[in-house]
This record gives sequence, C-alpha cells and structure tokens, in this order.
Amino acid sequence: MSLFLDIGTGAGLASATGVRPYLPPLLAGGLARGDIGIDFDGTDLWWLESPAFLATVLALGVIGFIVERSEANRASPDIGARAARGAAEIFAGVIALALGALLFAGALVDNGGDAWIGIVFGPLCAALGWLAVGGLVERVRARLPADQAALVTAYADGAALILAAIAIFVPPLAYLAIPGFLVLLFGGRRREGEKYAGLRILR
Repeated sequence: MSLFLDIGTGAGLASATGVRPYLPPLLAGGLARGDIGIDFDGTDLWWLESPAFLATVLALGVIGFIVERSEANRASPDIGARAARGAAEIFAGVIALALGALLFAGALVDNGGDAWIGIVFGPLCAALGWLAVGGLVERVRARLPADQAALVTAYADGAALILAAIAIFVPPLAYLAIPGFLVLLFGGRRREGEKYAGLRILR
C-alpha cells in the first residue's frame, strides 16, 4: 500500500512539473522542509529540500517569467522572436523532465523505495503533462496579448500547484491525472486533425 501511495505522489508531482516546471518542486521542497506530507531528509535526495536547490529552482522560475513577459510584449512575431520562443519552450521542457525525474524518485525514496523507478518514469509523466497541457499553454500564450497571456499562465500555475498538492496529500487521486492528460492530448489531436480535414475539403 505504501508503494502504491508513493507512486501516486511521484507520478502526480512529475506530471504537475510537466504542466509548469517550477512551482511543484518549490511546493514539494517547502513542505518537505517542514516534514508536511513528504520528506526527503535522510535519503540520498535530501538536497531536494535544501535552500540551495530551492533557490536554484526559484531563480530558474524568475528567469522563465522574465523570458515569458519579454516574449509577450514583442510587437511583431518575427523569425527571431519565434526562434527565441522555441528555445524557451525547449529549455522549459528539459527542466520539466529533469525535475519530474527527481521528484518522482524523491517520493519513492522517502519511504525506502527505489529511486531508479522515478528516474525512469518521472520524465515520462512530466512529458505527458507537458504535451497535454504545458506545451499547449506555451503555444496559446504566444498568440495572445500580454494581459491575456499572463492570465493563461496564472491558470496553468494554479493547476500545477493543485495537482502537486493532491499528489502529496491525496496520492490515489493523483493517478487520475494520467488518463486525464491522455484524454486532453489525444482529444486535442483528433480535433486538430478534423480541422485540417475540413480545410482540405474546402480547398
């Protein structure tokens, strides 16, 4: 039963990190420092709750926020802007995969589990969250005015925090995130395919 709960926590945290990379690790690390719902102390991944690690994640989040705001305020979507946006998305995606792996592993070793399981499956969960929600948020945000883009980002941040909190305090519910993301991912692709099919018919 403990392993079942730990996997739920790890999968939920990794998936939440895929939605938005920075807030779930800060929430998990902050709670772990107070031994509230999760604890990395006494494990090989003790540093996930260390001030240095949390400060690094916070700094990356601030950099990401600055990049997002600068992109949103660009007047024209020229080639350079699109290239910068693509680079920012790749950077955020890589960070999400890495943090997803660490958080999944940390959730397992908290109760004596094997870290390798989290290292393997954490990036998969993070990638699913990124493909279903995180990447979509980035693309939608790029097409909106600055104020509307900020609102979309705030909603995504809130969703990531809620999922991370559920993963820590109600692990069984975190399992529902996986099928939910799959529905969003394949449902969105099906609608996109139908749209393109309609355009071809019009041509």
